[in-house]
Amino acid sequence: MSTYYCLVAGLPDVSLDDGKLSYSVADFKSEFYPGLTAKDQKLINLFYLQYDNADLLKLLRNKDAETDGKGNFSGEELSLLIGAVRDSDIPDKKYPAYMTDFITRYLQLVPEELYKADDMLASLYYAYAMKCSNRFIASWFEFNLNVNNILAALVARKYKMEVAKVVVGHTDVCEQLRSSNARDFGLNEELSYFEPLQRIAEIEDLVEREKKIDQLKWKWLEDESFFHYFTIERLFVFLLQLEMIERWLTLDKEKGNEMFRQLIQNLKNEVQIPEEFRK
Repeated sequence: MSTYYCLVAGLPDVSLDDGKLSYSVADFKSEFYPGLTAKDQKLINLFYLQYDNADLLKLLRNKDAETDGKGNFSGEELSLLIGAVRDSDIPDKKYPAYMTDFITRYLQLVPEELYKADDMLASLYYAYAMKCSNRFIASWFEFNLNVNNILAALVARKYKMEVAKVVVGHTDVCEQLRSSNARDFGLNEELSYFEPLQRIAEIEDLVEREKKIDQLKWKWLEDESFFHYFTIERLFVFLLQLEMIERWLTLDKEKGNEMFRQLIQNLKNEVQIPEEFRK
């Protein structure tokens, strides 16, 4: 296992309530990433794939779309991948297999099914990341998937929507959320963070709710990485924490309310709401 004594020792202390950052997610990639071993770079790539996913969706929806380029691949590289899949060519092995799988499925969707694309890609991405060889990083992706799914399921149930429609992935927890009618989906004893998530889901103010979610994730990262001192796990945690802080530096109450409206609209687009709940 590679150790990064000087690198980790030089990391600044960060807090979710920080009002500014001396480093950013982009800085991490330019300054820290080159000093990692090839094996550890592949693990960090799992984090940056979320930005590739966003760019990939943009390009599939509009081949001339402007991409952010914050991920592992440029817009041009992703366009080449889309073209290769569309022409039934064999893609370069540098691309994760789930991307090829997703593009293939996306191109088969009829217009009425295009709304499924985001969840389809997320499902494939999480399945890919959870298979990585690093136990801690694989556990993070499983935890994050569980948190997102549980909150989505609780919101769907609150608004009398079909829970199965909003759950992403195919893990045991996913299937439990889809099939259980129990108040806790039968997960309270299995997942120590289920009860805190129930309390979070009851918070009306979306900005406050998002803050509580990130606080829960932050605590999980600190607890689970406690015995990882100068390894890639500590750097991975630092990167995730940077991402959370960056998001909060740009998030205000108006944007939070907009997020809530978008969340509900997305659910409405996927599930037929009974007439009495539309009033």
